[in-house]
Amino acid sequence: MKILVIDDERSIRNSLKEILTDEGYDVEVAEDGAIGLSMAEKGRYNVIFCDIKMPNMDGQEFLEKISAEGTDAAIVMISGHGDITTAVDCIKHGAFDFIEKPLDLNRILITIKNATEKASLVKETRILKKKVYGQQMIGESEPMMRIRDMISKVAPTDARVLITGSNGSGKELVARSLHEQSRRSAMPYVEVNCAAIPSELIESELFGHEKGSFTSAIKQHKGKFEQADGGTLFLDEIGDMSLSAQAKVLRVLQEKKLSRVGSDKDIEVDVRVVAATNKNLIKEIADGNFREDLYHRLSVIVIHVPSLNDRRDDIPLLVDYFVKQICTETGMPQKTFSPEAMKLLQGKDWTGNIRELRNVVERLLILGDSVISPQNVKENVNL
Repeated sequence: MKILVIDDERSIRNSLKEILTDEGYDVEVAEDGAIGLSMAEKGRYNVIFCDIKMPNMDGQEFLEKISAEGTDAAIVMISGHGDITTAVDCIKHGAFDFIEKPLDLNRILITIKNATEKASLVKETRILKKKVYGQQMIGESEPMMRIRDMISKVAPTDARVLITGSNGSGKELVARSLHEQSRRSAMPYVEVNCAAIPSELIESELFGHEKGSFTSAIKQHKGKFEQADGGTLFLDEIGDMSLSAQAKVLRVLQEKKLSRVGSDKDIEVDVRVVAATNKNLIKEIADGNFREDLYHRLSVIVIHVPSLNDRRDDIPLLVDYFVKQICTETGMPQKTFSPEAMKLLQGKDWTGNIRELRNVVERLLILGDSVISPQNVKENVNL
């Protein structure tokens, strides 16, 4: 563990360094906030102890600057003139803890232990979020810039959005971004894959059911609409939803209320619905498979996600992202792609879109050389 001690009193910073070094920590020191800030910007510290009263740049200014720039280090403020107001102000500006002088060794060691545990939790949470929320929207091509611009305009509203695009193109990422940039971001985000739920169960999944409403209904169940109350409900592959379920979804959108299967009691819900499909819903309407009135309710805003073949300029960025993601998750050593290998990938017909690209990158990381060559691509990818 790496620790930075910032204090204008040489005796204190040197004593802290000596004590913490004896405890097995890697410790560096700085004599004021300006020097400490420069060191913190260049080095990766787990914990930073910072005095409040210092020349050039005091501790509170240091705290404000380092917090604004973003840091994973736990900042612990120390002062010989501590009071409740100062302590509260430091915590508000991002300090992990506040310790008064004279410094107590046990208190310092406990603080370091707590900071380490918090850092581990933060890291675990980040990994979990990546697993739950999936990959980011990567790309600087013109189609992706248009989508980002549209999301920034639409997300703050409650307008319903229909996302179209082929399988694996990243429709769910657009839905997630709409939620995260909306005023509902602190509320639930619930996903439903309409194609993965049997038609006889879709109504129970969406609207819930009462105990005894059918043979296997052994207890009351809240549906996805209720679970998403106050937040966003993402109906993925809505083109595969049965006509009877479509009629009930239409009623919820019109009246903002639903009734569980086996009940005639109305339950009010406040849900923003975002839907996605890989089908041509206009054709589905003509074929009698999709309700036209529901289509118009869902498609206030339509966002089309391009296929990977329509945004080949983004492939190097996506490959780089997947390399870092896969190597971080699996512990594999990072590899690079030669320019010639990258050109081969950019020229491939990506029928499986982003999903297929990620699988190919993982395959090449496992089977390819440290610098992935055109030969590696030709041997392991169906071009």
